[in-house]
Amino acid sequence: MFNKNLKLIIAGLIIAFGIYQITESFIGNGISLILFSGIFIFLYFKNEMILLAFLRLRKQDFEGAKKWLDRIKNPEKALTQKQLGYYNYLHGLMLSQKNMTQAEKYFKKAIKLGLSMDHDLAMAKLNLAGIAMTKRRKREAQMLLKEAKKLDKNGMMTDQIRMMKQQMKKI
Repeated sequence: MFNKNLKLIIAGLIIAFGIYQITESFIGNGISLILFSGIFIFLYFKNEMILLAFLRLRKQDFEGAKKWLDRIKNPEKALTQKQLGYYNYLHGLMLSQKNMTQAEKYFKKAIKLGLSMDHDLAMAKLNLAGIAMTKRRKREAQMLLKEAKKLDKNGMMTDQIRMMKQQMKKI
């Protein structure tokens, strides 16, 4: 909703006003304002539109997630690098249902920009392996599956990896 730099400016102004309130003996107001500025600092690191799109994806509402992502105008300027990675990751997840070629482009861009969670990176690589497998690129699919297995430390995707390896034997 707000530009990333505007969020920091707003947080700085609120902190400055909070400090002013403390110096004027309104300590409660000052402390609450400083705590309130934490919301803007949090939203600098975690974009609100991406968070709302993730909530929509948890409910399998792809159209709702797309609406939230479409509200981000000019993502290169409005998002940090990691947020841009997740922006592309979410677009890749939504497009993987319809258009594999475009989804591959988004997943590769998300991996290049970086995803902070290992399981998200593993999921992106797993989807890329599936796309490579459908395009008959067995070596690339095997490499991506191996990388996804390394990144899946909690074993959440072992069944999907096992199924893809079985499907790869048929190619």
